[in-house]
Amino acid sequence: MLRIDHVSKTFNLGTVNEKTALSDLSLHLKPGDFASIIGSNGAGKSTLLGAIAGSFIVDSGSIALDGRDITFTPDHRRSVVIGRLFQDPLRGTAPSMTIEENLALAYLRSTKERTSPFSRIGKKDKEFFAEKLKLLGMGLEDRMRQPVGLLSGGQRQALTLLMATLVTPKLLLLDEHTAALDPGTAEKVLELTRIIVADNHITCLMVTHNMKQALDMGNRTLMMAGGRIVLDVSGDERAGMTVDGLLRRFRAGTGHELDNDRMLLSD
Repeated sequence: MLRIDHVSKTFNLGTVNEKTALSDLSLHLKPGDFASIIGSNGAGKSTLLGAIAGSFIVDSGSIALDGRDITFTPDHRRSVVIGRLFQDPLRGTAPSMTIEENLALAYLRSTKERTSPFSRIGKKDKEFFAEKLKLLGMGLEDRMRQPVGLLSGGQRQALTLLMATLVTPKLLLLDEHTAALDPGTAEKVLELTRIIVADNHITCLMVTHNMKQALDMGNRTLMMAGGRIVLDVSGDERAGMTVDGLLRRFRAGTGHELDNDRMLLSD
């Protein structure tokens, strides 16, 4: 489903702020794979998601999705088939628009028509929105005419998750999408993520700072360091792996200890 071959990216080339964010990185995901990515700050995790989403063009290498080369495809075209959530709950929705209007934009994002999207939303579509909102268990189906700006961070992130998957994407990118939420809300959004991804058989790539979460969610765990993937575990090896075992494998793969307090202190 996703094929990344020998991708590299350096920002601010030739300046004092030059930074190599991705270094000859390759990654292949099969349809239905759910891979969690962990690594220290600056390891290249978010940059990898940005490269896939088209936030910038990579310096070298290629990116293909579902057999189609998207290396030079603009980000707005990739967004038709790639869903993305960010750490900040305020991103991904339009606060002055209603819940219904936000869902309408997400629902019709794949249309090629130039007319106003709202002219194509009928009664059945609104009923469909309400059914999907009800699955979130937050009562948003009764608030569809309210501006999104009135929602809490957790409600907004759950809505963004629903918007990103309302039209089933070929790939879902999650960039620490529960990190800014309180523990209880984060767990709820994480469980919603698990259910939506499984029910729709979505190929997913999730960045997290929580190592236990990285071992519990999905079917693969990746560790990044220095713009490269230094560990990729799945199957029986992953099923029996503990956080301590993950740390040992990181040390063996990089030659140094993991020094990220946020990750080490995560439950």
